[in-house]
Amino acid sequence: MERFADRVDAGRRLAQRLKNLRGQDVVVLGLPRGGVPVAFEVADILQAPLDVLVVRKLGVPFQPELAFGAIGEDGVRVLNEEIVRAAHLDEEDMDAVERQQQIELRRRAERFRSGRDRISLTGRTAVIVDDGIATGATARAACQVARAHGASRVVLAVPIGPDDIAERFAGYADEVVCLQAPTYFHAVGQGYRNFTQTSDDEVVALLDRARNDIAEADGDNAAADPPVRDEEIQVVAGPVSVAGHLTIPEKPRGIVVFAHGSGSSRHSPRNRYVAEVLNAAGFATLLFDLLTPDEERNRANVFDIELLASRLVAITGWLATQPDTASLPIGYFGASTGAGAALVAAADPRVTVGAVVSRGGRPDLAGRALAKVVTPTLLIVGGHDSMVLELNRQAQALIPGQCELAVVPGATHLFEEPGTLEQVAELAREWFIHHLCQAVANK
Repeated sequence: MERFADRVDAGRRLAQRLKNLRGQDVVVLGLPRGGVPVAFEVADILQAPLDVLVVRKLGVPFQPELAFGAIGEDGVRVLNEEIVRAAHLDEEDMDAVERQQQIELRRRAERFRSGRDRISLTGRTAVIVDDGIATGATARAACQVARAHGASRVVLAVPIGPDDIAERFAGYADEVVCLQAPTYFHAVGQGYRNFTQTSDDEVVALLDRARNDIAEADGDNAAADPPVRDEEIQVVAGPVSVAGHLTIPEKPRGIVVFAHGSGSSRHSPRNRYVAEVLNAAGFATLLFDLLTPDEERNRANVFDIELLASRLVAITGWLATQPDTASLPIGYFGASTGAGAALVAAADPRVTVGAVVSRGGRPDLAGRALAKVVTPTLLIVGGHDSMVLELNRQAQALIPGQCELAVVPGATHLFEEPGTLEQVAELAREWFIHHLCQAVANK
């Protein structure tokens, strides 16, 4: 079984199986929290609105994993009368459980919605998406609540689940789409190479992005030119071939190559967000995997800065051979360990790099190469990322070229706090506009 790289990869693959729904009256509903990154990709490819489906299952008091019903927003309550009778539950028992679950339901709804109303499901197809199904209790509750909210059809779509998933959801969902249903299934995480926890802030950020995308599509930006190229590519880098995603807008002013950090990939939602901001500013972007899946299994490779830098140099050389990118000035955007690799590559005499931006990076890992970096470099660090901030200050003192340190107040290492990643993207955009465009002007 080929594992998904992460939830973004899973969402893109799942969307391909759901393409028949494109153009229909669909609302994509992510189950918070881990289902939302998957659902975001599905909604994006289907060009459908994205919302969260906030539900809480109601568990039998003496057997909480057995659900006798579920509650949703706007006072929706559904009961399984068969279980209610079998468990001999009375109204007092059920009300006590519901009161407890209502507290968490309200907290989540307020956190995720930020004052916005939920999207109406009346008469529409509800596509309920999670990152996988284990027991299925929450997903069954979600199907019931979506139906109670007026959905005319319910589709449950997940990347991975048990091999009897269709039977489990008979009578709950009109259709079940599951990409992988292994015989020996024990946990959702077994289907992923990267299965880190999704935070509340990430859920809110993805919902905001989805709403903004719809607003732009409905407004003046609807007529904007689509990218000249926006595709997955394979590039030979030394003895291996690495995967990447290349986006080239109309009349690009430069191209930024992303070097992700340890444990991440070209699907990193943070790097993709920054790339989208750069695309909107007229820059082409290339996000690529520094290592092959086989190489990633050896954790030592993740911290082999020389190896990672050599991949960047090879990719930069490849861009010089492509008609669409050969004339473009090149910048590097590095995150975490990728920032160290970006600085080593920028100091390599075989390539010409116009600007480097580091996000929460480890420039110290560039070692002696720091003394050779003359490329204009911006080091962006979170104000609460104290250890990395000190390492960046030390590295700044060693870089002979123009090097500035930008501290984002209140941000931690991953810039998960509201508004902090937006600040990173804006700082990077302005740095590349000034330095890459300046490189063109000076030619």
